Amino acid sequence: MPITELEITKRTSFASGENFGDVGAYELLEGTAHYVVDPLHARNQAITDLELAPRNADGKVEFSSDFAMLQPVNIDRGNRRILFDVVNRGRKTALTLNSVPAANDPTAPLEPGNGYLMRRGYTVVWGGWQADVPPTPGLIGLHAPEAVGPQGPLTGRIMCQFQCNEPTQVFLLADRQHLPNPAAYPEEAEATLTVRDLPNSPATPVDRDQWSFVRVEDADLEPQHSHIYMPSGFDPGRIYQLVYTTTGSRIVGLGFAAMRDVVSFLKYAPAAAGNPCAGAIDYAYAMGRSQSGRFLRQYIHTGMNEDEDDRTALDGIIPHVAGGMRGEFNLRFGQPSKDVCYIIPDMFPFTDTPQTDPVTGVQGSLLDTMERQGRVPKIMFTNTSAEYWRGDAALIHTDLESLTDAPESASVRRYHFAGCQHGSGDFPPLEIRPADGIKGQLPFNSVDYAPLSRAVLDNLDRWITDGVEPPASRHPSLDDGTAVESHTLLDRFAQLPGVTVPTQTTRAIRLDYGPESHLGRTIKLPADEGEEFPALVADIDESFNERGGICLPDLTVPVATYTGWNLRDESIGNAGLFIGITGGLAGWTLPLPATSAERESTGDPRASIEERYAGREDYLEQVTRAATDLVSEGYLLEEDVAEVVDLAGRKYDYWARNGERC
Repeated sequence: MPITELEITKRTSFASGENFGDVGAYELLEGTAHYVVDPLHARNQAITDLELAPRNADGKVEFSSDFAMLQPVNIDRGNRRILFDVVNRGRKTALTLNSVPAANDPTAPLEPGNGYLMRRGYTVVWGGWQADVPPTPGLIGLHAPEAVGPQGPLTGRIMCQFQCNEPTQVFLLADRQHLPNPAAYPEEAEATLTVRDLPNSPATPVDRDQWSFVRVEDADLEPQHSHIYMPSGFDPGRIYQLVYTTTGSRIVGLGFAAMRDVVSFLKYAPAAAGNPCAGAIDYAYAMGRSQSGRFLRQYIHTGMNEDEDDRTALDGIIPHVAGGMRGEFNLRFGQPSKDVCYIIPDMFPFTDTPQTDPVTGVQGSLLDTMERQGRVPKIMFTNTSAEYWRGDAALIHTDLESLTDAPESASVRRYHFAGCQHGSGDFPPLEIRPADGIKGQLPFNSVDYAPLSRAVLDNLDRWITDGVEPPASRHPSLDDGTAVESHTLLDRFAQLPGVTVPTQTTRAIRLDYGPESHLGRTIKLPADEGEEFPALVADIDESFNERGGICLPDLTVPVATYTGWNLRDESIGNAGLFIGITGGLAGWTLPLPATSAERESTGDPRASIEERYAGREDYLEQVTRAATDLVSEGYLLEEDVAEVVDLAGRKYDYWARNGERC
């Protein structure tokens, strides 16, 4: 078995021993998973450069990953299901399903929130899959070997992308402070640096004598040239791309095997092998958010869901807010943290059924390999308005040849959380994002979509365990007219007081990285840029809220307008650019005018709150009906109606009580 040892080094009580319904108390197990995989096995052939990994005396490849697990103290009271949380840049995210805010401190104790996952009886598992996670306490990473060629560690070209929010002269040669990829030749004349303001605009070269590769500390602390330095400084908000030569390529594709094999171990291994879940697990689901959702899309495409013993690892998969993207998860010199659709290689195919790119003639489906194997897990793709406005989410359900809705696999559902931003919103709306200090032109989107995510997991579970068909896919549709090109809405949004619209919207781009990109090698850097893909978003109604997708009462019984896009504030530079084009997609909140007098004085085209509702009681009655309708349709849990109504009441009080701002 590829897991040679699941080394548990720490056990602690979770939530001070709190009991969660009939399941009881939980405990947190932490340690290290030790792996050995066969580089010649057919189930591992999709891993780029695995044949170049160092081998042990048995010809196998060894590696390890960090591991953590929340498990019922009495495992027999659990629901016999694993939820594998595909960590995001080493950070745990699954407890957002419990309405726990994302923690900035990875060492902070885990909070139970509303206890949803625990009351359901899930065993929640975290395992490292990302090979360049820095050694920061609390982060969950993968400890993978580097590829070794005939001349030793590999040397080749790599591309980094940088953006800052305040002036700086230095960037680490990595994405977002991950393990760097040092310059092999500090004086390399062929290294290039370019800058642009928008992802779709032409790049301008920066003269080679204006910047250099440097050691930031002395040689004892940083012996390699792991930073780029420009004395004149990098401009906040602008997008810089650096192409240079590096030495050392982590075998990042082992992340697929790490997830697959730890799940298989927990499902199938006996207690004698050191399995703390022995005999207690029947099904395993994975959920990944943003970066880790893209990881799951690529995992699906590689078809690596069968282990070396030909057993299925994951029975259900939820790639969340991944849009139509994958990433550098199986690439020589890959940087798994990179996350924008203007530089990610091999995005096509997007759909779960066969499609043809009318420009390149390439054909394919995300599920091709799994369907050939005859074992396709149940999959629910969930996205928000942010991934649509980025320009790629609609590609997962669009026939590019006919520009109609693409057919859907019988094993798939596609859900759009309308009017939401990339991460669940906070209320009252934030004006500055605590995690990175970013400010937008308007306060951030405040729609909490955690209740929709809980319903998705419940529906997936019933689909897999009981064969209960989940609710139909719901997303912006070309066939019913709720999907429109993003640029067609700019003039409408410009009618709103205080709203500035971008000069152009963003679109995913066809990128040519050379003839070996399908083998996990990028030969052309930077890529040759081809034609843009269509950028479809949900159309908007008279309140300027979206009308395609799953609409919470925030949108259907509104007191504000919510979007999945927000422009950068001029204080952080490049004010015409969407927030999050290089990470952390954001939307905005704009309250409706409280009164007709306010509407008239500001020229706001939206009906006011007082014109829409007879009062707070009338408003909450409408919210309750809208939430109940979502329950009957299967998109919301009955237990979450009270929470949805309570939040709606607080929003009404905040923006409309007695026609005054509170």
